[in-house]
Amino acid sequence: MEEKNRNQIKKAGRKPKIDPAVHRYSFNLNDEDNAKFLALFDQSGMKITAHFITACIFQKTVKTVKIDIDAIEYHEKLTRFFSQFRAIGTNYNQIVKILYRNFSEKKAGTYLFKLEKETIELVKITKEVIRLTQEFEEKYLKKE
Repeated sequence: MEEKNRNQIKKAGRKPKIDPAVHRYSFNLNDEDNAKFLALFDQSGMKITAHFITACIFQKTVKTVKIDIDAIEYHEKLTRFFSQFRAIGTNYNQIVKILYRNFSEKKAGTYLFKLEKETIELVKITKEVIRLTQEFEEKYLKKE
């Protein structure tokens, strides 16, 4: 009976690895080196430090990802601005129709003249936004 139990392979638990990593090494870092190490590890996007260290030692390619929060925030605000700009265009068309429907042509022309002045100001602001966006892209979003 005992010989039967010895020859049976247990089916419970984790399967043993074919080539287990049993060799361990230890090294110490000072505060400055540790900060550099952690920064490189964070940039790599890897989740396990041991994999990062072996990749560095054996000169495997280590992927670094830099996310520019300011650029993302700028893009979001710019998108919201242009959404509002489109809404103004829709409102502009509605206002012109309402003016000609409810007022005399002379009075509607007066209001349209005021609206035209404000539209010119809006065009100037939009051109400035476009210039600033191009300047931002040239300075901060260069492909390295």
